[in-house]
Amino acid sequence: MTTLCATVLEDLKNLHKPQDFNTTIINNCIRNPSLRYCNSSPMMDLDEIFKHTIVASHLCNESNNPNCVESFPKIDLRNRPNIAPLYLSFTFFWKFCPLTVLSIDFSNNSMKGSFPNDVFFCTQVQSLDLSINEFSGEIPIQSFSPLTNLTFLNLSYNSFSESEISDSQFFKKFNSSSFLHSGALIDHKKFTIKAIILLVGFPILVILMVIFLGWLCFQRPDFLPRILQSGRYTFTPAILKSATFGFSNKNLIGKSEFVHIYKGVLRDGTKVKIEMYWDDISKDSYHRFVEECKILSELNHKNLVKVLGWCNGRKFRAVITEWIREKSVEMWLSESGPSWNHRVKVLMGVVECMLYLHEEWPEVDYDLKTSSVLLHDNLEPLISRFQIGDRSNSRKKICKFGAFLLEMILNKSVQEDFDGNDAGFISYMRTLHPPDMQKMIDERMDVTETALHHVKQVLSMGVMCIDQSNNEKLPSLAHLYNIVSKAYKDSIVLPSANHKTIHGDRAKGHKRVQFK
Repeated sequence: MTTLCATVLEDLKNLHKPQDFNTTIINNCIRNPSLRYCNSSPMMDLDEIFKHTIVASHLCNESNNPNCVESFPKIDLRNRPNIAPLYLSFTFFWKFCPLTVLSIDFSNNSMKGSFPNDVFFCTQVQSLDLSINEFSGEIPIQSFSPLTNLTFLNLSYNSFSESEISDSQFFKKFNSSSFLHSGALIDHKKFTIKAIILLVGFPILVILMVIFLGWLCFQRPDFLPRILQSGRYTFTPAILKSATFGFSNKNLIGKSEFVHIYKGVLRDGTKVKIEMYWDDISKDSYHRFVEECKILSELNHKNLVKVLGWCNGRKFRAVITEWIREKSVEMWLSESGPSWNHRVKVLMGVVECMLYLHEEWPEVDYDLKTSSVLLHDNLEPLISRFQIGDRSNSRKKICKFGAFLLEMILNKSVQEDFDGNDAGFISYMRTLHPPDMQKMIDERMDVTETALHHVKQVLSMGVMCIDQSNNEKLPSLAHLYNIVSKAYKDSIVLPSANHKTIHGDRAKGHKRVQFK
């Protein structure tokens, strides 16, 4: 077969017409004007006709017809995949297809591509078999019109495009057996199945999508675009569970009977602290809890830990704040013995935050213990515990600040004597006179003589804050701000060389001074 193909191609390329070829063709047309090449238009292309005779000769030999080259009734190339595509490529042969050819069989050759339109030049053909191939695309129904003698057609087992061929006259001329598994016929059973799937599947798909979107909205709104997130401060149990890796013990940083504190990471990478309360509260209490959280979420100051939102589960409620891992002021005072300049900077941040809350959110109460105030970057204090309280508790807030101020200045041993009993510490401080308190000042502070005035002034102000016996002696928050602000501004001015340092050794122009 391969030899034949090579011979055909070689013949077409290398052979030349014999000298009498033109005369022979002309005589043939005179004897038999019905020959297809005799009626070709425009004028006869003798080179193409010569090529046609070579191919026709091979096909005639393949048909084992004793009348070759003049006539052979069938082109039979089924089951010959190496030769069939070659002959289909010879357009000139099909153009001059011998009138004797009545049957064409190219079946079972695995040929690919569109329908071979060149075979339509053989208008006399009665049988055409292109089955068991891989032809694709549309079946050119209109092109079959010239094939008036065609009585047998087999296009089965191909991959033609599905069309409404069964409704045409072309289909009625043959029958469904000509198009079995051709891909051209509409499979009504398959169509019915598709229709059922569409009619049943589409509503199910819509329901599933609604359920999925509902789950996103109510369980994981953090997956939605921010513009579609209804509750900016509302967290769901599913979000918290994901943020804490399923409330794992690895993320549990604190625990009591009713409160669990977790460290978590939200989907956008924000690190958070989650305080979960497992106590049962009434419906009214829960509504108050939500209202409080809404207010606390609106607080915005550099010296306040940011409340990001809240959560209400079936078994717990939670408050979510930004994660601050820095140490508390209490630890800072105990470990590093900071200078007066650094301590007054922390006091300045606290009093600024108090002024902000007093002016913007007077209903917010807060805890000013050194154990609950945290230190962030650049010694910025952060008030971390606050809640909605009584608007008229300004006296209580100033008293808290006085105690905080004394804790910032006095020696740690004084506070340790009361073992965290704030009421006892404040009561004891109220019994002391200023000279007695000055002896308790933390000696680790680097206090210059220039700053000594401010230290004493701030200390006296702290005593006034915790003295609740006389309303006239109670300083206002504005007064506290002015005193601390003045001390802070003077502290950031570097001391000159001739300044003397309190508690320093006698060296380099400095001398040691004790509070007496």
